[in-house]
Amino acid sequence: MEKLEQEIKELIVSALMLKDVGPAEIDATAPLLIDGLGLDSIDALELAMALGKRYGIKFSADDAKNRQAFASVRALAAFVAQHQGTK
Repeated sequence: MEKLEQEIKELIVSALMLKDVGPAEIDATAPLLIDGLGLDSIDALELAMALGKRYGIKFSADDAKNRQAFASVRALAAFVAQHQGTK
């Protein structure tokens, strides 16, 4: 799971073009939205598209599980691992 978390951290930095934060600086358990990394809804949408492109997973706009999935890098890694391959 650590490898997947690292890949997601790298994807966050590249997809969102973060200049002040490197993958090593992202805490896998810290919140991604608002507090913690400070992503907003547009960032989350861009990240969802990047995750979909890279891992072949889809997020549903009205799915309540999205908030849980985007809670942290660790939660995203678990979501990707669970849904990878189920397109």
